[in-house]
Amino acid sequence: MAALELPPRVDLARRPTPLHYLARASERWGQGHRLWVKRDDLSGCLLSGNKVRKLEFIVAHALAEGCDTLITCGGVQSNHCRATAFAGAQSGLSVHLLLRGEEPAASEGNFLLDQLAGATINCYPKRQYVSELPDLFVHWQEHYARLGRKALAIPTGGSDGLGAWGYIAACEELKADLASADIDSAHLVTATGSGGTQAGLTLGASLYGLPLTVWGVNVCDDEQYFLDKVAADSADWRSRFPAVPPVSPEVRVLDGYVGEGYGVAGPEVFALIAELAALEGLLLDPVYTGKAFQGMLAELAAGRFRDCRDIIFLHTGGVFGVFPQAQNFKLAGASVRG
Repeated sequence: MAALELPPRVDLARRPTPLHYLARASERWGQGHRLWVKRDDLSGCLLSGNKVRKLEFIVAHALAEGCDTLITCGGVQSNHCRATAFAGAQSGLSVHLLLRGEEPAASEGNFLLDQLAGATINCYPKRQYVSELPDLFVHWQEHYARLGRKALAIPTGGSDGLGAWGYIAACEELKADLASADIDSAHLVTATGSGGTQAGLTLGASLYGLPLTVWGVNVCDDEQYFLDKVAADSADWRSRFPAVPPVSPEVRVLDGYVGEGYGVAGPEVFALIAELAALEGLLLDPVYTGKAFQGMLAELAAGRFRDCRDIIFLHTGGVFGVFPQAQNFKLAGASVRG
């Protein structure tokens, strides 16, 4: 394939992120497979995770359009909102966050970081947020317009045809990773919550001709929702960038690991997070990566990935979401006495 022409982007992420082999995890859970992790949790400190890749293109677009403000949305502990708050601060843009849920009694985790980054924050009860979100975006954009300012509305997770470029571009890194690790073919597993990362990876793997089968483990909603959402993001990508090569990759979802709902993890997820942290020094979170890693291991045990020796897990970050749920970890403390 000829070199893919990317839209303008700003330099926010630490790229490329490494691909690490998980030797002890492979021995414990691999059943003859090699387990790898693509460390997008190392894409930056305060911008850590998958969101920064999307924001590189979104912020560039905002600057090109003469915007001075970014408006986006998510849960109170949203990784995307935290990353947007810091991306805006680093780029000289104001940020306004529309958060789902009551304002926390104490500032911690991502919510604390949103405040430290100087974001304007409005918290809305869940029912109002769900029913009125499009109107809330319009209201605040009009508010800034009356002040002589221009605000860009960014959808949940930065997931649309523009944000998809983040992981389309990341597939060029993955191409080099596969060659360096001598991986001929692999399954790639990622958490999927707003669909944009999965859309970018699915499109990018096809565009770059990578020997990867991309799977999304949904952490909310169900399989059909993500089949439709990834298709919608892909269609939006084609409509915004009509010169892109024609591709129609298959969308794959590993359903059944949502548990009681978005942001709610069972004790088995917390136990797995603690076990992997002690085994490999790799920290997952209970909202996204913990559920996705659990789903990957369950599918591996069931024989889903038998056709490939190598399985790559995309670590999409989320470490700041661990701290507000610290009470859910049952840890056997150790003490040393002199």
